Amino acid sequence: MTSSTPFNPLQGAEQLAVRPALLSEVPRIMELIAHSRSIMRQNGNHSQWDGYPTADTIADDIRQGIGHVIESNQLAVGYFALLRTPEPTYAYIEDGRWLDDTTPYGTIHRLCCAPGVHGIARQAFAFSETLFPSIRVDTHRDNAIMLHLFERLGYCRCGVVYMRDGSPRYAFQKMMYPLVNPELKAYVEREILPRYNHFDSAHRLDHILTVMAQSMELARHYPELNPDMVYTIAAYHDTGIVEGRERHHLVSGRIVRQDPQLPQWFSPEQIETMAQAVEDHRASSSSEPRSLYGKIVAEADRDIQPLKIIRRTVQYGLDHYPQLDLEGHYQRTLQHLNEKYGRNGYLKLYIPFSRNRAQMEQLWHLMEQPALLRETFERIYLQETRLSRQ
Repeated sequence: MTSSTPFNPLQGAEQLAVRPALLSEVPRIMELIAHSRSIMRQNGNHSQWDGYPTADTIADDIRQGIGHVIESNQLAVGYFALLRTPEPTYAYIEDGRWLDDTTPYGTIHRLCCAPGVHGIARQAFAFSETLFPSIRVDTHRDNAIMLHLFERLGYCRCGVVYMRDGSPRYAFQKMMYPLVNPELKAYVEREILPRYNHFDSAHRLDHILTVMAQSMELARHYPELNPDMVYTIAAYHDTGIVEGRERHHLVSGRIVRQDPQLPQWFSPEQIETMAQAVEDHRASSSSEPRSLYGKIVAEADRDIQPLKIIRRTVQYGLDHYPQLDLEGHYQRTLQHLNEKYGRNGYLKLYIPFSRNRAQMEQLWHLMEQPALLRETFERIYLQETRLSRQ
């Protein structure tokens, strides 16, 4: 996974290249770590990297072949470790789930940089993303710089993981989708996905990235499907939120039909199939999706995770009904859960082997325990109201 040839895909003022780190560079790397730690402290992150990583940690990275320096004019200006084997602390995740549990992934740790040098993190991620079909990372909740970076680079917040010392970290993942046309993928990432940053909290980019990952995972079971179409349908399925929620599925279909760039990659028949699939994804639809593509995006959009469903319901309520108090939001949450997810709710599942079915049983179990449901709601509500005030 490691090449001795310097890697430099980025253009810009800084001429940066990635190469394997050398043991003789450990003192310089420790200087970079000290600088990055000071930046954390200046930005309110006072607990991460307290006495870590040590020089022995970095030396072990280098001996294992996972330590990399980023150099400029033959000077090490950045460092990161790129793990090639599963990260043990990622085996358990709470308040969510990974985008994909089957695809091999790399993990980036111990990213640090020199003062005044720009593009270090982007270079590290660009290098890593060429080597793995998926990358996972984590960071402290107070590390505002990295949280913002992950969002800009298209990483989806998946949940919370715990380090060996028991401290929590926000966990993120990005899928590379090597089977998707790279030009189509670049267009979607540049022009379509950023639109979701302006929508309500329940329909922002993390939800879309989750639906994209779940759609691609489900599509593996159907080799007759076109991966470019599956990817595009998932990416566009909620674009219609720009005109409001009530008819967003129909507006999303119109956006697919009218996008002047899609004919570069798809025939008119394929575009119509994608538009219909986007229109058919809505959970409240009274009719079954017209194609397998529609069933896949509808199933992926369900994303049955009990805690995440409650969180998205709270987020939507706070965005659209700010006049409600805690009790009002709780009653609204109960009504939504029963109408949509209850044993007689309107939500339908279409893919028999989807993990949604087992998750639905867990949600029903939670809904049938009023005290636990109330406790769960209040915890999430307080978290979200705290975030909304920041």
